Amino acid sequence: MRVALIHYWLVAMRGGEKVLESLCRMFPEADIYTHAYDPLSVSETIRKHQVRTSFIGHLPRPTRFYKSYLPLMPLALEQLDLRGYDLIISSESGPAKGIVPPPNALHVCYCHSPMRYVWNMYHDYRERTGFLQRLAMGPLSHYVRNWDAISSMRVDQYVANSENVRSRIQRYYHRDAAVVYPPVNVADFQPVAPDVADDYYLMVGELVSYKRPELAVEAFNRLKRPLVIIGGGELLNQIRRMAGPTVTVMGPQSFDALRYHYARCKALVFPGEEDFGIVPIEAMASGRPVLAYRRGGALETVVEGLSGLFFDEQTVEAIIDGVERMDRFAVDQGAILAHARRFSEPIFRQNMWTALSGWLHPL
Repeated sequence: MRVALIHYWLVAMRGGEKVLESLCRMFPEADIYTHAYDPLSVSETIRKHQVRTSFIGHLPRPTRFYKSYLPLMPLALEQLDLRGYDLIISSESGPAKGIVPPPNALHVCYCHSPMRYVWNMYHDYRERTGFLQRLAMGPLSHYVRNWDAISSMRVDQYVANSENVRSRIQRYYHRDAAVVYPPVNVADFQPVAPDVADDYYLMVGELVSYKRPELAVEAFNRLKRPLVIIGGGELLNQIRRMAGPTVTVMGPQSFDALRYHYARCKALVFPGEEDFGIVPIEAMASGRPVLAYRRGGALETVVEGLSGLFFDEQTVEAIIDGVERMDRFAVDQGAILAHARRFSEPIFRQNMWTALSGWLHPL
C-alpha cells in the first residue's frame, strides 16, 4: 500500500508536527507533501521521509513568508499529482486537505481544527491586523472560506483531535468525525518527589493573543506570587514589559529546561482556549496539576478535582480566585500520572489503526 502524508507546512515542531511524526512511524515508507519545508526545524523522523513541496516551496523565502502565500495554497494543493497512492492522510489546520485525490485512493483527514483564521477565530484575527491588511483580509478570507468548505467534500473520512474539534467539523463542513486524541510523549517527562516541588506557577506556550498570557501576568502581578513563563511569540516583548518583580519571562527554552520547570512548578496556568492543548498533558505527565480556563480542549484533558481545577471566565479576577483555590488543592501525583498516560503515543497509534482498519478493509 502506497501512502502519502499531506501537512500544511514544516517550519517548526509543534503539536501538528508531533502528529505527523507519529504517522511517519506508522507508515515508514510514506511520502510527505507540504507547502514549505525547513529540514533543520523538524525531527529526524520526518527528515527520513521523502518530502516534496508544492510550488509554494519554490517561491521567495517560503519558510518565512508561507503565511503570506495563503491565497495561493488552494491552487498549489490541487496541482499535486497523487496518482499511484492507495491511502492519503492529510494533517489539517492550515490548507492541507484540499488535494484532488485519485479515484481509488482513500483520503483521511486528521483535523486539528478547520482553519481558525477563516472560521471560528476570523474576527479575532481581523481585529488584530492593520488597516490595509484588514481591507484585503475580507475578500481573501471569503475566497479561502468558500474553497475550504467545497474542498471538505474531497475527504472520505475525518478524524478530529478532540470532541471540541469534532463539533467544529460538523458545524463548518457538515461532516462527522472519529475522535483520536493527538500523541504526547508522556514518557519524556519525569515527576519529582512532592517535597522537591517549588512554589512558583508556570505558563508554557507561544505568546500570542488568543492564549491570553496578559491575564496570567496581571493576576500574578496583583498576587505578588511567582510565575515563570516559557515560550516565544509575537507578544514576548509586550509580556516582558508587563511583568512585575515576581514574574519571570524566560522566552523560548530547551526541552531540558522545560522538563525541569514542569516537574518543579506548583501548578500550570492555562488561560487560553485551545483546540486540544498538549501543554496541560505535559504538565500532568510531570505529576503537576493544571489550572485551566473551562473551555475548549481542556475540558477533555483536565479532570476537575483529580488533575486540576477550572476557572470560568477569562479575567484576572477569575485566575486569582483559581490560584487561591489551587493553593488548597490536594495533589495525588499517582492519579495525575495515570491520567496523563491515556494520551501517550502508543495509545494514539492504536486508536488510529483501529479507525483506519475499518475504512481500509474494503480496499
